[in-house]
Amino acid sequence: MTPPNLQTGKPPSISTPRPRFPHHTTPRTWFITAATCPIGIAIARQALLHGDWVVAGVVDVEKRAEWGEFWSEVVSEGWRERCKVVGLDGRCEDPLFLIMGQCQAAVAEAVEVFGGLDILFCCSSEALIGTVEELAASPRTRSLVREQFETNFFGPVNCIKAALPAMRKRNMGHIMILTGISAGHLGTPGLGMYCASGWALEGFCDSLAYEIAPFNIKMTIVQPTLEINVLTNKITSAPLLPQYAPKNNPAPLCRGIIGSLLDRIENLQRIGGEAKPTLATDRITSLYPNLPAEMKSSLLAETINAITAIGGHDNPPARHIVGFEGVASVKEKLKTVSEELEDFVEVSCAVDIDQEDDGSDGEGRLDTVT
Repeated sequence: MTPPNLQTGKPPSISTPRPRFPHHTTPRTWFITAATCPIGIAIARQALLHGDWVVAGVVDVEKRAEWGEFWSEVVSEGWRERCKVVGLDGRCEDPLFLIMGQCQAAVAEAVEVFGGLDILFCCSSEALIGTVEELAASPRTRSLVREQFETNFFGPVNCIKAALPAMRKRNMGHIMILTGISAGHLGTPGLGMYCASGWALEGFCDSLAYEIAPFNIKMTIVQPTLEINVLTNKITSAPLLPQYAPKNNPAPLCRGIIGSLLDRIENLQRIGGEAKPTLATDRITSLYPNLPAEMKSSLLAETINAITAIGGHDNPPARHIVGFEGVASVKEKLKTVSEELEDFVEVSCAVDIDQEDDGSDGEGRLDTVT
């Protein structure tokens, strides 16, 4: 990923390559679970341009002006027959069976219209900013933790469970999950619950991959850098505790980093008018980053290319890290893990009983002391 310049808030000058797709002889059906978010809209657009079919899961349409613009494009380009819109909210709100029923109804509608599902792309995401203590400070902040897992974990899980029978029946399918390098590789101070929900989803998918392999259903976890999901979706920040203010705590908390970047972007775009709410306040704050279209396009370009190149591939990767920055960060983390393993390898193996002098009689039976 090539991030925006942190000093100016402007995107770098890059040439965006045209997305490429794996070879296939017939149109594929993409089920995009969060088609109103920027990455969902971008993938839907590229799939329709390519000639594929799209099932677009939508929720909170009124909060996404970008979705209205995209739908106008669908109509003007004559894509309506190849794009089916379904209401979809996979979060585990009570009563649970109604939410799963909604997911199952959306899948059934997709199968009825297009004959099946080829690619399930789960991209729902929200970022909850706050330290562990800040998020435990009141009943309301504790409920934010639950909401974080509803959107980032239970939402994709319910969509996957609803899609599996249709894919299993056809003995084919590809499930793609958009997480990030902060989910599965790197922890981020101030984003503990966001990272935890991503790690939970990746653990679920790693286990599921073994279960569905005999049915020729593939699983891919796509891991872009942190900015992709955080800067293009809803951000909620818990009230700041004074103990974690920058003057008292030197940890590089993401609230300050993300807040500073958003402030710069907002200042570049604002001519008069009121300033947007800051993330460092004594109350809960929620906002959608107001990124310029050019910056958003630059930010998402590499991730879009990765998803279109992998989606429906005969032999897709189990994990795909997007961009040089992400690869370098993960390599550094793996290097640290390897070095720590070597530093304490004797301690790790100290309790092994399968040694030459293990107190056994040579046939694996332990000597008894009388």
